[in-house]
Amino acid sequence: MTFKIAFLPGDGVGPEVANAARALVERTAKARDTAIEIDEFIFGGAAIDAGGDPFPAETKTACVNANAVFLGAVGGPKWDGGKVRPEAGLLALRKELGVFANLRPIIVPPGMEQRSPLTTDRAKDVDILIVRELTGGVYFGDRVEGRQTASDVCVYSREEVERVARIAFEAARGRSGKVTSVDKANVMATGRLWRAAVTELHEAEYSDVALEHVLVDAMAMKLIQAPRDFDVVVTENMFGDILSDEASVIAGSIGLAPSASLGAGGVGLYEPIHGAAPDIAGRDKANPIGAIMSAAMMFRHSALDDDAARMIENAVSRVIASGAGTPDIGGEDGTQSLAAKIVQALV
Repeated sequence: MTFKIAFLPGDGVGPEVANAARALVERTAKARDTAIEIDEFIFGGAAIDAGGDPFPAETKTACVNANAVFLGAVGGPKWDGGKVRPEAGLLALRKELGVFANLRPIIVPPGMEQRSPLTTDRAKDVDILIVRELTGGVYFGDRVEGRQTASDVCVYSREEVERVARIAFEAARGRSGKVTSVDKANVMATGRLWRAAVTELHEAEYSDVALEHVLVDAMAMKLIQAPRDFDVVVTENMFGDILSDEASVIAGSIGLAPSASLGAGGVGLYEPIHGAAPDIAGRDKANPIGAIMSAAMMFRHSALDDDAARMIENAVSRVIASGAGTPDIGGEDGTQSLAAKIVQALV
């Protein structure tokens, strides 16, 4: 059976890092004797330029019919103020695929502690999995645009909270057995629903997993003060977006951070979390590791091939340990040269 990937390079540095990841995917698939088919489609700002729609019908059909979708990045100031923004395509893609849980691992590889903005002892051995709810909350609520008054409505149902919390609890069972649920229950009605739903699911099905609740403002501090205290963190859409970006720099660069967006079976969506970075687009400066590690997650969660995922992860670890890297992590490599070194390190 052929593993089909809808490949969306997107905007900014997206094509550079996505093509770096593609080289790893193709080499790994060859080593594993896995039949793959990678078809490229326009998406985001590039698709707006081509036809006015960030998520064209042809791209949508390909994504729905693939086994996985791999995305580089979307957005940039070029499309600010337009009738439609590239990010609208990303929200539509997530909704179309039904991917409601965004997994963002935050790992400090051995030897990278000194690159962290935190002290070495705080950064050492950090290994956090942030599970962000992806298709609800304020990003998908009703909104009113205005120059004098504007509003964004945050809505969650118990079902939406329970399904993402279940993924967090299941993940914790395979890790250190602890879930931290982040909300704003002291102020927000959705926060109180969130806390109640997570608590009741824990009591009913996951009492073997440790559970703690932390308010989002306190969590923002604790992530910096004691990041090793956390194993699996689950939270709502906007909080997860902000906290995972904060946590990503614990390892020294947001360019290292991958992600996987999953639903109840179906097609997974894989992308680095760093965004389009238009200021360095086309300059061979973008760190490809976040995209490459997203490819490893694609092998693990969609192709169900843990060995392939570990091949990529181990290659990245060996290259980082050798001192290679892009400037954001203290190296002198460009995007292409670093990707080539990781390909060579595959065994």
